[in-house]
Amino acid sequence: MITENYKMITFKENGDDRGKLVIVEGNNDIPFDIKRVFYIYGSDPNVIRGQHANRETEFVLINVCGSSKIKISDGRNEAIFVLDKPHTGVYLPKMIWKDMYDFSSDSILLVLASEHYNGSEYIRDFNDFVKETKRNV
Repeated sequence: MITENYKMITFKENGDDRGKLVIVEGNNDIPFDIKRVFYIYGSDPNVIRGQHANRETEFVLINVCGSSKIKISDGRNEAIFVLDKPHTGVYLPKMIWKDMYDFSSDSILLVLASEHYNGSEYIRDFNDFVKETKRNV
């Protein structure tokens, strides 16, 4: 099995006959302080997004509308998640390769990040990622 550090998260759904409300707080519902938020939408189902790992940034991915799949790897093992409920997400620690794909036409994938953007901490070649994970074992 892939690293023990990733995990699916189910957020509490609040609501009544007016609708649902989901609250996500940094250092409470997710295991880090949120420093960056972005979202992906309008992606063709055949497009693969992500295709990188991060040396310093942790993420929580939530499909707030529609669905998508996330394939992750620690350099040795892989796991696939289906994100299709707006009250669930997946936590990804540092040094996890991620591919986001199979987006539904209405997909909005919300990404919460522990760090501000820094392009130098990205590993964009899978073979380089595998080499780096082997050095860190």
